[in-house]
Amino acid sequence: MKVKYFHDTATALIEFSTHAVAETKEINENIYIDLDATGNLVAITIEHADLHANLPDLFYEQIGESESQSFLHEKT
Repeated sequence: MKVKYFHDTATALIEFSTHAVAETKEINENIYIDLDATGNLVAITIEHADLHANLPDLFYEQIGESESQSFLHEKT
């Protein structure tokens, strides 16, 4: 999974796979999901993410593994 943020457009892109996008569905005027040919999630796009998401902090926590890994990035 990759999380990308484009400062020039305040767009966040969360990529879940590298499959080709077959369809994009609008969830609302700022959120779109990309699906592959079999309907699996490929990516989520959040436009105006600076207004709709808490972007200065990114926290990742893996649950269920004996050795959990965490990553925290704070905007400096």
